[in-house]
Amino acid sequence: MLVYTYSEARQNLASLLDQAAKEGEVRIRRKDGQVFVVKPQPRAHSPLDVETVDLGVTTEEIVRIVREGRERA
Repeated sequence: MLVYTYSEARQNLASLLDQAAKEGEVRIRRKDGQVFVVKPQPRAHSPLDVETVDLGVTTEEIVRIVREGRERA
C-alpha cells in the first residue's frame, strides 16, 4: 500500500482517489507523523434493485392478461 505525504495527496487528489477505489484504501502521512486512511464508501443500493427473472412471458402476453383481468372486474 502506498503512503502519500500531505503535499503529494493535495497535488494528486484525483489519482489518490482512483487508487483508493482500486486498492480499497490509501494512507496520507502528515509532517507530524499522524497517518490518515482514505477509503471509498460503499455505494448504497436501492431495495428496488433486484435481479430479473425470465419467465418466458412476452410483453404482449402480459398486456393481454391485464386487459382480460380488467374486463372481468
